[in-house]
Amino acid sequence: MEINEILDDQLAQDDHIAIQSVTPSQFTILFLCSFGLYAPWWMYKVWKFFKEKDNLDIMPAGRAIFAIFFMYDLLDRIKLYAQGETKSNISYSSGGLFGWFILSNLLSRLPDPMWIASFLGVFSFYPPLKAFNSALESSNVYKLENKSGFNTRQIVLIVIGILFWALVAIGLMLPEESYGGDTF
Repeated sequence: MEINEILDDQLAQDDHIAIQSVTPSQFTILFLCSFGLYAPWWMYKVWKFFKEKDNLDIMPAGRAIFAIFFMYDLLDRIKLYAQGETKSNISYSSGGLFGWFILSNLLSRLPDPMWIASFLGVFSFYPPLKAFNSALESSNVYKLENKSGFNTRQIVLIVIGILFWALVAIGLMLPEESYGGDTF
């Protein structure tokens, strides 16, 4: 039995393959609470989707970790997939979003408290996230499962993130002399 026959049988049984995704507001909360680490996780999940969908010989985790080399390709792949599925003119500049992603990461090198501006990088994920969700909603093969709330792991991440942000806020309010500052 060929792989296509197996996939056709699976599709006949399931009708649609369920894919869980997040809304832009959920993405923003998870991105901020994880100090930006949710972005590589999302990229991993999308790369894994394309690996299975297109039968690619790639390592999704490696592509997510080394996003600087693969993010542009991911943004283009999402755009093309969305344009094909939705039959609409979904358009965004992959180069512009990638540039914004790089610039926002460089902002993290700014001194306290200006490094917080690096979190504006979340906006580089909005157009591809919306395009990916739109493509899944329009797909005949995949079914988008958009949950209204967060799952247990996400709630734990949010709670831990809030605690860390509280520590960051306290650290930013302390005078430099109280913790030594730059006395190396």
